[in-house]
Amino acid sequence: MTSPNQAFPLVTVLLLALLLSPASAITCSDVVKALNPCLNYLKSGSGMPPTPCCAGAKTLASATTTTADKQTACTCIKSASKQMNVNPALAKALPGNCGISLGFTLDPNIDCSTIS
Repeated sequence: MTSPNQAFPLVTVLLLALLLSPASAITCSDVVKALNPCLNYLKSGSGMPPTPCCAGAKTLASATTTTADKQTACTCIKSASKQMNVNPALAKALPGNCGISLGFTLDPNIDCSTIS
């Protein structure tokens, strides 16, 4: 059995590792929830995206402030767009049409690991 004095250094190291690790605050679930109102538009829309879609995109943009957040969002969007057969041109134009910047391009060929 480990004594409390022996466990303290291990707990301290684990806490420091958690605090110093570049963990992403955003999840794929957050990304999908934010962009769900855009799904029909991204598959077969035309013109400007609907208001609820842009509201979700703006929520996503404000939630992706760190490199880890942007890379997570990118990976999730890239994966979901392939599964749901979205129109790449509509996806690429979405941030600009909604008046936001995600910090990366919505492109099915993007290497999300290069986003900073």
